[in-house]
Amino acid sequence: MIKRTLYFGNPAYLSKKNDQLVIKLPEEKKEAAEQSEPDPNQKYLDRGNINSIPIEDVGIAILDHQQITVSQGLLAALLENNTALVTCNFSHMPSGLFLPLESNLIQSERFQAQIKISEPLKKQLWQQTISAKIYNQAAVLRNRKKPNDNMKRWAKDVRSGDPDNLEGRAAAYYWKTVFPAELEFVRDRNGLPPNNLLNYGYAILRAIVARGLVASGLLPTLGIHHHNKYNAYCLADDIMEPYRPYVDELVTTFVEDGEDFTELTPSIKKQLLTIPAIDIFIDGEKSPLMVGMQKTTSSLVKCFNGDAKKIIYPTM
Repeated sequence: MIKRTLYFGNPAYLSKKNDQLVIKLPEEKKEAAEQSEPDPNQKYLDRGNINSIPIEDVGIAILDHQQITVSQGLLAALLENNTALVTCNFSHMPSGLFLPLESNLIQSERFQAQIKISEPLKKQLWQQTISAKIYNQAAVLRNRKKPNDNMKRWAKDVRSGDPDNLEGRAAAYYWKTVFPAELEFVRDRNGLPPNNLLNYGYAILRAIVARGLVASGLLPTLGIHHHNKYNAYCLADDIMEPYRPYVDELVTTFVEDGEDFTELTPSIKKQLLTIPAIDIFIDGEKSPLMVGMQKTTSSLVKCFNGDAKKIIYPTM
């Protein structure tokens, strides 16, 4: 069963009772949580301004209000259940990520395998990662009827470690082409919209990847390519690369449909919160993105252990 993504955008007191996440709202506000892919069979307690949700159903919880209080008991229970807890700043952008320290029975063994991988293996895995990313970027362009043959050629030509920086060459062409020409878009984390939408979507995606890595017994800090000493999620940033185009696809659709993308409106935010439930094709099967991510991280474990040579990535 796919885990749920919960979004809290109002003042609330969140606590735990009988293995339930209990949501208590001030006054009579009941719209504390927007959920991706709501399940009509899911039963909620509804007692005026109090609701509850089974903790085991929660995969990601996003806290986007400065007056949200979380009890220690709930925090511990969420982490024990491998829930990724995302906190947002005053600008409503994700700024923090809480993950459990232990979520796999043989975590120490897998840490050791991860630490000991050779440089040639790191370069080969990075080659696979960048090739998959560029192929998926080409698919986003194809879906918009934009030229993409050069992208497919670059994806095929990526060498071990990407010494030719085909990732950068592809990115320059991709961002220049994917949005309407009149937008004159430049990808910059601190740049003009719709960079803000991409940032938000990528933050959700990063939480999904980090959660998957921890569930597979891996340390998100030790990357195969990213190695910034100030980055606690280098491996998550590596593995999310081929998944980024799924966020791009959503954002380009907002722009093409004429939605107001200058601000993170509730409508756009709600759609971005469906990222964990997006249907992807991975290993020959259709799967929700969050479930597919577990296949990717599990395949990475096999590569670290020497039991496989390829990471399983989705294809668009």
